[in-house]
Amino acid sequence: MATTETGPQGAPPTRALRGLDALNFTLADVRDGLGPYLAIYLIAVRGPDQGWNEATTGLVMTIAGVAGLVAQTPAGALIDRTRQKRAIVIAAALAVTLSCLALPFISNFYAVAATQSLAGIAGAIFPPALAAITLGVVGPRLFARRIGRNEGFNHAGNAVSAALAAGLATLFGPVVVFWIMGALAVLSIGAMLMVPADAIDDDVARGLDCPPGEESCEQPSGVAALLQNRLLLLFAVLAALFHLANAAMLTSVGQLLTHLSGKDHATSLIAICIVAAQCVMVPVAMFVGAKADTIGRKPIFLAAFGVLALRGVLYTLSDNPFWLVGVQLLDGVGAGVYGALFPIVVADLTRGTGRFNVSQGAVATAQGLGAALSATLAGVIIVSAGYSAAFLTLAAIAAVGFALYLFAMPETREGAARSDDPAMPGAAAAVPAA
Repeated sequence: MATTETGPQGAPPTRALRGLDALNFTLADVRDGLGPYLAIYLIAVRGPDQGWNEATTGLVMTIAGVAGLVAQTPAGALIDRTRQKRAIVIAAALAVTLSCLALPFISNFYAVAATQSLAGIAGAIFPPALAAITLGVVGPRLFARRIGRNEGFNHAGNAVSAALAAGLATLFGPVVVFWIMGALAVLSIGAMLMVPADAIDDDVARGLDCPPGEESCEQPSGVAALLQNRLLLLFAVLAALFHLANAAMLTSVGQLLTHLSGKDHATSLIAICIVAAQCVMVPVAMFVGAKADTIGRKPIFLAAFGVLALRGVLYTLSDNPFWLVGVQLLDGVGAGVYGALFPIVVADLTRGTGRFNVSQGAVATAQGLGAALSATLAGVIIVSAGYSAAFLTLAAIAAVGFALYLFAMPETREGAARSDDPAMPGAAAAVPAA
């Protein structure tokens, strides 16, 4: 088992690092499936005549979210145990893409729900796989900075694909998002193959720190790993609250823009929203990766919750499309921080245990539950009380998350809380014997 902190062969291979850059860029539009475009497509293209409105669309997104939710912990466990990470990433990219490409050919509610559920299950592979491959290539010492770079390329990829969608949708209609996804899926396969298999240390990739002489360590299930660590459990609750507040905001804005601007312009407007936010996320993610070890995780995460709450309130002040696009810029701060810090905090809480990816899956299960419920919650409130009520509800949930993180979650940066908190990895060793 390799023990270096910079990869299995010393310094990370340049080809592997370039492959990580390309992989995060090209997978950006693939890993989340159709995302907010699903709501626009179903409402604007299919419409009420075929039984699609905010509530039915939200239900499909919830069903797909629950399917992805159920897959999160098994996906993390699979990534921990497998030595075929590249093949699994490629298979997942193909599954997501083919599931979404089938959408123009089906209209039945159950068929749409089934294909999007398959996409959700396959999409559960990407977060633990990309984090594990990164950790296995660069090691724990360079992990925080590298994750920030990953997120930067991910957001840049989202911005470019959304910009293409915005421009091409005016010529070819909403169906253009399917073409873009198919092209990027092919490119992502080539990017994955750029990372040599022997550049990934599979033991380092799972955060393993076996005692000397042992070839393997006992690894509890994701649920057990979550329940045995108080701070990991608390972080799972915070992740669920963040996504309960955040997941439906962009989707709801897309639905509102569809009503305000008509289906001919909705795809382009929501693409502009995505481009605006992603352009902000790139420097935010890079900043978080560069400064998380010096500033600390807690103050940066509090900023993400605060900005998320503010964003929900600001959406209610005007229904002018330019205002809505401007407010969407704040998504770049909240989501940019969360995406960069999530694997870093989980790595903090599981360092040396060999449970990194299965714990990512366990926390992502809670995160997915929040995201899945978000779409239905917002859809029901929109139908019954309007868009402003939905945005204010989501903002209130974000405010609850801010308060919980502020008063209950300690700083998880290595050495910051381990001396007096038995829930932190390594705490027992840091507490002097009586």
